[in-house]
Amino acid sequence: MDRRKSAALALLSFAMLIVSLDQYIVVVALPEIGRELRYSAHTLQSVISAYAIASSGFLLFGGRAADVLGRRRMLMTGLALYGVASLAGGLATGPAWQLTARAVQGLGGALVFPSTLAIINTMFVEGRDRNRALGIWGGSGAAGLVIGVLLGGALTRMFGWEAVFFVNLPLVGVALLLAVPLLDGGRPEVRRLFDLPGALTATGAVTLLVFALVQGPALDWSILVGISVIAVVLLVAFVGIERRSPDPLVPPNLLRNRVLVVALVIAFLFMATFGSLLYFLSLYFQDVRGYDPLQTGLGFLLPTAVVVAGSTIAGQAVTRFGLRRTLLTALAVGAAGAVVLGLGLSADGSYVVLVPGLVLVSIGDGAVFTMMFIAAATGVPDRKQGVASGLVSTSSGIGASVGLAVLVLVANAHTSGLVGEELRTAAAEGIRTTVFVIGAGIVLTLLFALRLRKSATVCS
Repeated sequence: MDRRKSAALALLSFAMLIVSLDQYIVVVALPEIGRELRYSAHTLQSVISAYAIASSGFLLFGGRAADVLGRRRMLMTGLALYGVASLAGGLATGPAWQLTARAVQGLGGALVFPSTLAIINTMFVEGRDRNRALGIWGGSGAAGLVIGVLLGGALTRMFGWEAVFFVNLPLVGVALLLAVPLLDGGRPEVRRLFDLPGALTATGAVTLLVFALVQGPALDWSILVGISVIAVVLLVAFVGIERRSPDPLVPPNLLRNRVLVVALVIAFLFMATFGSLLYFLSLYFQDVRGYDPLQTGLGFLLPTAVVVAGSTIAGQAVTRFGLRRTLLTALAVGAAGAVVLGLGLSADGSYVVLVPGLVLVSIGDGAVFTMMFIAAATGVPDRKQGVASGLVSTSSGIGASVGLAVLVLVANAHTSGLVGEELRTAAAEGIRTTVFVIGAGIVLTLLFALRLRKSATVCS
C-alpha cells in the first residue's frame, strides 16, 4: 500500500471513528444532561433516539448522493453538518434545541458513513488490499462505539456534559483540513439521475419506521398505528417508483448479489445483538454496580482493545481462510462470549468475573463488524458502491433500533413498581436475561450466515 493510500485510509478511518464515537459518547452523560436541561424521565432517551432516527433515515440517501454528487464532497458536507450540530448541542439550553442538534448530527453521520465506505471500496481492489483496508476502517468504527463510552465518562466527570459535544469540533476540523489534500475529488456522475422521488420516499419510510420503533412505548397506540401505516404507504410507493425509474435508487440487479443480501441481514442482526450490548452493560455498571461515569468508561477499556484487535485481524483472516469460515467462527465465539458474560452478571458480582465473557464477545463484535462490510462490497461495481454502503448502513441502523426496542422490554419486564435494593436486583436479573437473549440472536445470525456459499471466499 503506497503512502498516499495509507494516509487517505487513515483519514477515512478517523472520520469513521468520529461518527462512531457519538453513538454512545452521550450515554454516560445522560443523567447530568437530564438534570441540567430539565428532561423528563420519558424524554431523556430522546437524546439517543433523535440521532438514531435521523441517521437511519438518511443513510440510503447519503449513499446515493455519494455515488452521484461525489464521495469526497458528501464526506466533507457531512463532517461540516456534524461539527455545526455538535456546537449547537453543547450550547443548548433546553431539550428542543438539543434534540434538533442531535437530529442534524445524525444527518451528518448519514452522509459521512457511506461516503467513507464507498471511497475505500473504490480506492482498493477487491481482495487482500480491500480486506486489509476494511479491517483498519472497521477497527476504528467498532472501537469508536466503545471508546465513546470511555471518553464520555471522562469528559463528563472533568468538564461537564457539554464536553461530549464540544470534543467533536477539533476532530471534525482536522478531518476537513486533511480531506482536500488526501482524497481524490473524483467526478460526479452527471449522466446519472439522483432519483429524488425514490430517495424521498425511502428516507421517509425508514425515518418513520425507526421513529415508531424507538418512540413506540411513549406514544398513544392510535398515533403509533398512524405512523406505521404512513411508513408502509411510503415503502409501497418507493417500490413502485423504483420499478418505473430509468435509474433507480436501488438497482434491482444489485439485490441479485447473494453475498450482499446476506450481508444486509447480518448487519441488521449484528446491530440488534452486538450493537445493543454496550447500552445494557453501561446500565449494569452504573445502575446496578454504582459506577460513576469515569469508572464506567474505564470498565470498557478491555473490550475496546479486544474489539480493535478483532476487527483489524478480521480482514487478514478473511483473505487467508475465506469469508464464510471466518464469519461463522467469529459468530460462534461471540455467542459463547454472550453466554459466559450472562452467567457472570449479578447484582453483587465483581468485574473480574465478567472478563472472560467480555473478551470473547468483543472478539466476535470486532470481527463481525468488519466482515459484514467486506461481504456488502463483494461483487459490487465501483459506480454502485455508495448505494451498497447505504443499504448495509441502513440495515444496521434499523437493526439497532429494533434490537434496542425489543431488548429494553426484556430488561424491564420485572422492574415496574420496584425501588431501592429490590429494583437493583431486578435490574441485574433483567440485564442478565437480556444478554442471554442477545446470545440467542447471535446464534440466529450464525444460522443465517450458513447461507453464504462455501465458495464465498474473498482472496487476492
